[in-house]
Amino acid sequence: MELNNWTTNNLIETINKITAESTLFFDMDGTLINTNYSNFLSYKSAILSVTETEFNLTYNPNIRFNRSTLEQTCNLSEEDYYKIIKEKEECYINFLHETLLNQEVVDILYKYMKTNKTVLVSNCREERAIMTLNYHGLHDKFSNLFFRQLEQNNKKINKYEYAIKVLNISPNSVLIFENEISEIEDAIQAGINPYNVIKL
Repeated sequence: MELNNWTTNNLIETINKITAESTLFFDMDGTLINTNYSNFLSYKSAILSVTETEFNLTYNPNIRFNRSTLEQTCNLSEEDYYKIIKEKEECYINFLHETLLNQEVVDILYKYMKTNKTVLVSNCREERAIMTLNYHGLHDKFSNLFFRQLEQNNKKINKYEYAIKVLNISPNSVLIFENEISEIEDAIQAGINPYNVIKL
């Protein structure tokens, strides 16, 4: 489902799934807020700043530019690779204006934030997530905030499993909003009912 392309039926169907006992989990990137373009521009700016080279980079709205893409697209030394990652985080603030709310999902957050537990569950790094949420006035709209967590070997953990454990809630009470297939698989593995997964 494309961002900002929900029909009235999608919205009604989602709201009908929410009960007084529901805990609502919201992913951020690509779900609550479309950050793909600002992310791409941040990488592009960082690459130019570090390498002083114009790589032939083209924005693809269907693919998120990430560290793997950086490795595959640009022939970089290890030193430049890590410099670009650091620079990308620092220059992201310059492209916040290119982020876009998914208004239908934001409306659901506003509708239920006073009656239900509303939780941000994101693999985004804390500093960037808070910066983005603050830009859109959403930082204080959640009961709890969960950011990127890593195991000791730097392996990414199942964010849904982690949030459920910390909150000490039943996965049966959780309804999630998510756009990434791999994260949806993690949610189901964490015990969340597929019926309660709202895929964007």
